[in-house]
Amino acid sequence: MRIRTTFASVIVATLTACGSGSTSPDPANAKSATSQAPSISAEDLAKAREAAGLPPEPDAKARGAYLDALNAIDARIIKPGKEDQAVSRGMNQCRTVKDSPDDTQKLAEAALDRFTVNSRLPEIAIPATGEKITAAVRKHLCPDF
Repeated sequence: MRIRTTFASVIVATLTACGSGSTSPDPANAKSATSQAPSISAEDLAKAREAAGLPPEPDAKARGAYLDALNAIDARIIKPGKEDQAVSRGMNQCRTVKDSPDDTQKLAEAALDRFTVNSRLPEIAIPATGEKITAAVRKHLCPDF
């Protein structure tokens, strides 16, 4: 959860810095400000991801290979229609890998928790499953971590 909070904080800080600079309490300005969503450049998003300790967003090939690897472990790990969620969780697991690259037990436990294997799939909630998930994450999403 700390990772999401940190990443969200970086994004909020980036968005805040991109504001119009107007401090007018004029309701007309407030209405126009809320109707226009601020945009973040790809470069700023990449900087925010790096600051949060996350790797770049995977390309289509890496994403597909990662999802295939999770399905090879157990097709139930990815919830139906939740491929984006599985990628997001994998990216967050990269942060844990970066923080504790050699702590196999911690990485396995984090993967089982992060992918809700412990609560949804108790029959496969064993260290070996967490290790396989982490191996897929490392190979396809953050090979440089």
